[in-house]
Amino acid sequence: MVPPPLRGSEIIGMSELKKYFHRFGYLPKSDTNFTDIFDDGLESAVTQYQSKLGLPVTGKLDSATLSEVMSPRCGVGDNDDHKLHITKHYTYFPGRPSWGRTTPLMLTYAFSSSDFIDYIEISDIRAVFNRAFTRWASVIPVNFTETQDYKHADIKIGFYSKDHGDGEPFDGVLGVLAHAFSPKSGRFHLDAAETWSVDFESEKSRVAIDLESVATHEIGHVLGLGHSSVKEAVMYPSLNPRSKKVDLRLDDVNGVQVLYGSNPNFSLTSFLQSETSPNNKSFGLRGHRFNPIFSISLIVLAVFFCI
Repeated sequence: MVPPPLRGSEIIGMSELKKYFHRFGYLPKSDTNFTDIFDDGLESAVTQYQSKLGLPVTGKLDSATLSEVMSPRCGVGDNDDHKLHITKHYTYFPGRPSWGRTTPLMLTYAFSSSDFIDYIEISDIRAVFNRAFTRWASVIPVNFTETQDYKHADIKIGFYSKDHGDGEPFDGVLGVLAHAFSPKSGRFHLDAAETWSVDFESEKSRVAIDLESVATHEIGHVLGLGHSSVKEAVMYPSLNPRSKKVDLRLDDVNGVQVLYGSNPNFSLTSFLQSETSPNNKSFGLRGHRFNPIFSISLIVLAVFFCI
């Protein structure tokens, strides 16, 4: 086992890792000169990352940390220059924006007719999103309705590739899966390069991504939630291929109810009973698949770090 490098050491691939931490809010936005030097800033970023995502806080690039870095994930940053309002494990966007607390709150959503995928039946995609929106509506007093009027819909959903004009370009297969913007933007973008699936029985690809899991997560962002450090929570930032995580956890519910209040029909007792039920099919994150952007660099780094 090779000991971790001393501060000031130069390791090939370190700059790519710094770009990753910069993108997701662990290094200041003003930092743009990424070198292969192991410095104080990187050590601080690793420590924050581990703490934020519920990993053992070692300040080192151990196996658990590298595995998480290489996992496909949401494109929304975790820290946003460290200004996210943190409460318990859930977080909010700066300023805690929401759609308001008008009762009943009615929000519409629509799918882009031009930016879409053609290998899944539209009826199946609509059903997936209906279930995802219904899941959130069951815990807060918000009604979601699909509309054909894309231009005037509150939430606009589409599948996009690479640089698509919102300042957050996608990176191809795996890596960043999707991103959504805080209220009241309503922009909800999925990476068209992914192999999206609504049924793993029929979709055999090893890199297939469950559409319903990602939809449920991104709706949380549309409502104003940031990322959670609870690995079982829907709002945890990463999701591996061929895994599902669609059931809200208590951390998700607590966070969104602070913004909107509770659905009058929501029962915390019943929810807690279902959450602990052996029939609950929400899966945690297991295993990992290399993100092609980082795989080469991180394999090199793993040789030098204590893993």
